[in-house]
Parts: sequence; C-alpha cells; structure tokens
Amino acid sequence: MERKALLEEIANNWKLEAKEEDNERYFYFFNEVDRILKGAKNYVIGRKGTGKTAISEYITSLNKRDGKIFTEKLKFKNFPFNELYGLKDAKFTPPNQYITLWKHLIYSIICKMMLRNSNINSKIHQSLSLSYEPDTITSLPRLVAEWTHKDFEVLDPDEKSTTFRRTDEIPWIMKVDILEDIIRKHIDDSKYYIVFDELDEDYRNIKETKSFELYDNLITSLFKAVQEIRSSFRDTRYHIYPIIFLRDDIYGLIKDADKNKWTDFKIELDWDIQKIQRLIAFRISRAFSKDQEILPFGKVWNYIFFNLSVKMGNERAKEMSIFDYIVRSTQLRPRDFIRYIQVCAEETVLGGHDLIHPNTVKKVDKAFSNYLRAEIEDEIFPILPDISNIFRVLSEIRKQFLSIEEFKDTYDKYVSNGTIQETNVNLVLQLLYDFSVIGNCTRNDAQIFKYKNKEARLNFSENIVIHRGLYKALQIL
Repeated sequence: MERKALLEEIANNWKLEAKEEDNERYFYFFNEVDRILKGAKNYVIGRKGTGKTAISEYITSLNKRDGKIFTEKLKFKNFPFNELYGLKDAKFTPPNQYITLWKHLIYSIICKMMLRNSNINSKIHQSLSLSYEPDTITSLPRLVAEWTHKDFEVLDPDEKSTTFRRTDEIPWIMKVDILEDIIRKHIDDSKYYIVFDELDEDYRNIKETKSFELYDNLITSLFKAVQEIRSSFRDTRYHIYPIIFLRDDIYGLIKDADKNKWTDFKIELDWDIQKIQRLIAFRISRAFSKDQEILPFGKVWNYIFFNLSVKMGNERAKEMSIFDYIVRSTQLRPRDFIRYIQVCAEETVLGGHDLIHPNTVKKVDKAFSNYLRAEIEDEIFPILPDISNIFRVLSEIRKQFLSIEEFKDTYDKYVSNGTIQETNVNLVLQLLYDFSVIGNCTRNDAQIFKYKNKEARLNFSENIVIHRGLYKALQIL
C-alpha cells in the first residue's frame, strides 16, 4: 500500500469509539484479554479510553466466529436505574439486597442463549421457551420489566412445571434457585459470555449521599453476584463467564468488606510506553491490510512519520523525537494515541503530502489539546458539574506550575461571584489530581501524575503542575 493510501485509511477509519470501528481488523489482542476469555478474570477496571469498550465489543463478536460461543452484551446507557432500585430483595441488608436481582438477570440471559444453542436437549428448548425468547437483546429495560413481573413458567423434564403468578412480592430466591438448577443440569460445554458495560450511566455527584448509596449498593451487589456464580459453577465442565467493565474511579469508591476478595478476579487496564508501541505497530500494520503481518514499531512508525525531530523553544533550540513529543501530551491511553495519529494523518492528507512532518505534529497539538480537555470534562462532569468553570480558573491563572494557595485564591473568587457552586476546594483539587489534570511537582522538579502511578496521592504541601496536553486548551501556551 502506498503511503498516501495508508494515511487515508488511518484518517478515515480509525475511530475513537471502538463500537464504530472495524473490530475484527483493529482489535489488539493482548495478554489480559486471554485471561478474561478463559474465565480467570471477571472484573475489567480502567479509565475511559483504556480499551474497556474495545474488549467488550471483541468478546461480544466471538459468537460470529465460533458456533460453540454464545455472547450477550448488557448495555446500561440511558437505562432507567430507578426501576432496578425498586427490585431489591428485602431478605438482605445493604449492600447485598440486589444480588438476587443480578443473579436472576444473568441466569435469564443464559437461558436465552441456551435457546440459540442447537446442542441443548429439545425438551429443554421447549421448557425454556415458555418464559424466554432466543433473540438477542434489543431493549434491556423492557426485558427486565418482563422477567421480574410476568408469569414465570419453566418446565424441567425431570420435574413438574413450576409457575409463579405476578404478585407484589416477587419470589426472587425461588426463581433464581430453579433457574440455577436447570442450568447446572442441562447446559452443555459451550462458552457463555455475559458482558456488563456502560454501568456509569447513573454515576452522579458523590455528595448526593442517598442517590449515590443506591447506585453503590447496586454495583456492589453485581460484583458479589458474579462472585457467587463463579463459585456455583466452578466445576471445569461449566463455561459461564459474566464479565463486568467498570471505570476505575467508580470501583475505587466501592467500600465493602469483601472487596479485597475480588482482587483475584480483577484486571486493571494499565498501559506503558512498550505496550503502547506494540499497539501502534499492530494498528498501523493492520491499516495496510487486515491480514498484514505485524511489523516492528520502528519500521511502521518511520513509514508514516518523517525521521526528524520536533524543534521547540526559543529560536527552536530544543529537539525532541516525534514519538516523545506526542507521548507528553497524552495520558498513556490508547485512545489518546489513536486520536493524535489520526489527526496528523488527516492534516497530512489534506495538505497533499504522504509523510507526517514534525511541523504537522506541532500544528495539531492544539486540536489534540481541545480533544483531551473535552474527554476529561465528559469523564468528570457527573461527579463535578462545575468542571468547565474550574478549567476557567486554571486558564485565568495561566501558569504551568503553581502553588495550592494560588489555585485556592482564584477558585474562591469564582465561588464568591456564583460562577462555581462547589465550595470544597480540597475535593476539587483531589478530583483534578485523580483524573491527572494536575500533578505534583516535587522539590527535585520531578512531576508525579496519577496516570503514571495509580498509587500516587496528591501532596497538598507541594506545588502542582498542569498536564502538558492541556496547555493549549487552557491558553497556558
């Protein structure tokens, strides 16, 4: 493929949203994915842009490639969570009162998938069809309402028909036990993946204690339900794999005595320079062709970028490699690199060129900075609605490095004139640090950002530094 055609493929077909992209062509299969597919890990935790959706889309597509794999993705975007909050099991105390609901939902999904499986006994097909349809889920809210309120009838060939009529007090435990017994006795050796995604839809201001407590209990119960199902079907002949995808900041807020037990089943999506380079090598190789052998990073990088340095500083006296220049503007997330390279390719194609020049890399830095600001605003807004105006505080100060007191003084002015509603400035600083808008600057001039070290904590006695990728969006440079 010629360079120009390659850049056009990158510009036109690399997407920020994994669900909009050719997943079969561009999905990068790394070690963590293999452990998820084998059922060793059920909880996938990571920031926005680290690959959660790409993995969930890949898993969901596996049923198209293998007749012994069945998948269902439960997307909770725009889901009426209040309907779930009303379906608690009164026999359990918080945060366990939704475990039965989640188990019922998971087992019902498995029954739907068993109906699609021609290897399942015909009598079981007939039995399950009394309460379930084999079609894929198109409206999750509708199905949840049906499954929790309709007449429930399942005929086990080994038992008599069991029917529950609609009542105000739903017999959750009896339903769940019946479904669990039928699945245990009649499921085959196929693989069943149940994917939970977009669970942050009802994640709101953590200061609203009552609403957040309901959401926290619901999510905690889901983790516990998956853990119980793992235990119930731990025999190696079962291949039932419920998988939860959740943002790391939400996971961090879960407080439960059993949380430490989840560690064995959890994967945190962390990226370093080496992994990012392997990902880029894979994607550029696949931009040549979906069957292209994966080439070394250095080879594919130099095929689309000039092997020249970026000139910086006064009189352009400083130099930096193109890759390092891009790295410092990102938060080491795959989505950041995909966006930066994509914009470089677009600009180069529009200019009629077939190699990305260092000047182009510098030119698109502003567009990338605006992208990064928008990404962070979207991520923080549910828990900090003032985030757009808080960025205005940083723009007004207009410094790369500043003291905590400088920030507080300007912030207090915005609170006093009513521009910002959040009065807890320490909470704001902590959230800005947690999302790597700011980092600490040590006495030795080292910079400590959370995205580089997830165990890092904000030191209020040190100066803070703004993330380099936000400079232009905040008019600092």
